[in-house]
Amino acid sequence: MTFPTPMTGVVPPVCTPLTPDNEVDTASLTRLVDHLVAGGVDALFVLGSSSEAAYLPDRFRRTVVDTVVRHVAGQLPVLAGTIDMSTWRVLDHAEAAVAAGADALVATAPFYTRTHPAEIARHFRAIAGRTGVPVFAYDLPVSVHTKLDAELVLELAAEGVLAGLKDSSGDDGGLRRVVLEARNRADVTGFSVLTGSEVTADSALAMGADGVVPGLGNVDPEGYVRLYRYSRDGDRERARAEQERLCALFGMVRAGDPARMGGSSSALGAFKAALHLRGVIACPATAYPQIPLSADEVERVGKYLAAAGLS
Repeated sequence: MTFPTPMTGVVPPVCTPLTPDNEVDTASLTRLVDHLVAGGVDALFVLGSSSEAAYLPDRFRRTVVDTVVRHVAGQLPVLAGTIDMSTWRVLDHAEAAVAAGADALVATAPFYTRTHPAEIARHFRAIAGRTGVPVFAYDLPVSVHTKLDAELVLELAAEGVLAGLKDSSGDDGGLRRVVLEARNRADVTGFSVLTGSEVTADSALAMGADGVVPGLGNVDPEGYVRLYRYSRDGDRERARAEQERLCALFGMVRAGDPARMGGSSSALGAFKAALHLRGVIACPATAYPQIPLSADEVERVGKYLAAAGLS
């Protein structure tokens, strides 16, 4: 399909359902895709953070991309995460995703080793040059330990290397700088700025972001679609009210006991528990070594769903 430039709207990072014996549950994955498409989303982002990409072996990654691309069959663009430590490993993921039919790629800066901005630039240029499909930079300093510099992102956008930025940095000032400069620079065209925040999406959209990539959008795609439309139409009051409802729903990410599990286990476990309770996926299992939610914690997730009108 022709990839939209700029990419706009709601682009959920699709969760990866697993079976009780730790394989990709392709039947649940296709049901989740149907759930998201029916919710009115504008594109799908597989193998992002909410997809548990960091935990999945390469064969799982290939299965996810192949399953989603074949099932979507061109209805919506599919962006595939190629997140890995080094350029060569990212290129392996990128080539596999493009061969499977992904419409665009999403990559972080390299990580584990300390990386200079010149090396980050070489990294993104290599991905774009090797694959020939749109590439989105994923700014995720909490995991990558490198904050993507706005000027570097815009330089790569002007070169045609980057088609967009998925900003999960939590730096609203930096996000605004990219939005403003991308709008005002004549050499930057068709560039998308997407926020990865579930709880400040209305603010990002109000300042000019093109779309939102919310993990919670797996659970409530319709809510984020409403939020985006209200924001696009300039209805600030409805956008604020919808955002506040989604902020309350997002409280489910704290359902897990922090004394026995990390934040990832709690948040991703909550998203999957909610999808299981909603009848979308067959099993709420998260990837090893994450710790599963207890029955009491799953019940707590259910209360968040009920409060949001999703039970």
